[in-house]
Amino acid sequence: MSHTQGKTNRSNAKAEKVHAYTPGLKVKQETTLRRSRTLPISGDVLVKEGNKVGFDTVIAQMRIPGDPNIVKVALLLRVEPYEIEKYMLKKVGEKVKSGESIAQYTALFGMVKRTVTSPIDGVIENIGASGWVTIRSPPVTVDLKAYIPGKVVEVIPSRGVVIETNAAIIQGIFGIGGENYGIINMVVSSPDETLSPDKITPKNKGEILVGGSFVSLEALQKANECGVAGIVVGGIDGNDLTKLLGYEMGVAITGEEEIGVTLIITEGFGKMTMSLRTYELLKKFEGMSASISGVTQIRAGVIRPEIIIPHDPVEGKEADEELSSGMTPGTAIRIIRQPHFGSIGKIVSFPVELQMSKTESRVRVVEVELEEGGRVLVPRANVEIIET
Repeated sequence: MSHTQGKTNRSNAKAEKVHAYTPGLKVKQETTLRRSRTLPISGDVLVKEGNKVGFDTVIAQMRIPGDPNIVKVALLLRVEPYEIEKYMLKKVGEKVKSGESIAQYTALFGMVKRTVTSPIDGVIENIGASGWVTIRSPPVTVDLKAYIPGKVVEVIPSRGVVIETNAAIIQGIFGIGGENYGIINMVVSSPDETLSPDKITPKNKGEILVGGSFVSLEALQKANECGVAGIVVGGIDGNDLTKLLGYEMGVAITGEEEIGVTLIITEGFGKMTMSLRTYELLKKFEGMSASISGVTQIRAGVIRPEIIIPHDPVEGKEADEELSSGMTPGTAIRIIRQPHFGSIGKIVSFPVELQMSKTESRVRVVEVELEEGGRVLVPRANVEIIET
């Protein structure tokens, strides 16, 4: 065997053993899912380990201090700032009602009277030497709900809990809107069909609608009018998204948008046929209740929008394991950069040689066989695993 042949054989063997690691995009029919549900600041945990919780179960609460409201008492009474203490009718720590007198100036045997009233319900927090009085509005109680039904397997003191459930999970490539839940309703008959406004009616209130390849701005607006909980669809026009939000979407993190309906895009921007695997899995669970979240974080600490469908374990079938070995030949992936953005395929091989990219830098690539046919070389950083 020649030196060249030996080198080639060693390279091929090395290529076959390559494992590449990349973030996974989950599309799983069954898995044991754990979710930490925690408050941003210390509060009260209302459930115990072993408790069963539902979508709407309040598992923890926190109290956020109310806003301060400044009242210029000295100016309103027309007295010197250092004098206001003797004209105050309320002391620090006392509760007041909106419209209630908090200070009063009287002169000339009552013929001159000036009164200052509280603009809000609250508590006198400070009487300042500047002649200003600070009234703090009542604290706001914020509830943290379970989001997914299941069993509390751990309590995090003063912060929250860890919930475990058996469920199907589908992650999207992009989403907007917060957490919600509802019954899954397939409103299209194929993964390449468009979710048009005429497919949405007031009867869909509180439901999670599954579309196909595209949802229009008009359909999203109608979904909001009808009280739809969520929409899962292949693609959306970027300009429609901007019009819906009223501003251009950033790339850091989403999920705080107050748009009513939670939206999950499974494939990308434009008209893009929903992955058959995703479509069939959602169809399998039609009529069941699911949790949905549009929270997306693209940068470090990647967070994917998701739809979680709790269900009883299938007898004789073990829950899926996390994909820990990375990409290997045969691994299902999605391409997340142009010119093949949104395309789905399977890994064929891992060429050892570095390839020149469009930015004229040399990068490691992966050979992908596309679902629509053909093979392409793609930088490894431009693909993500679809966990099945």
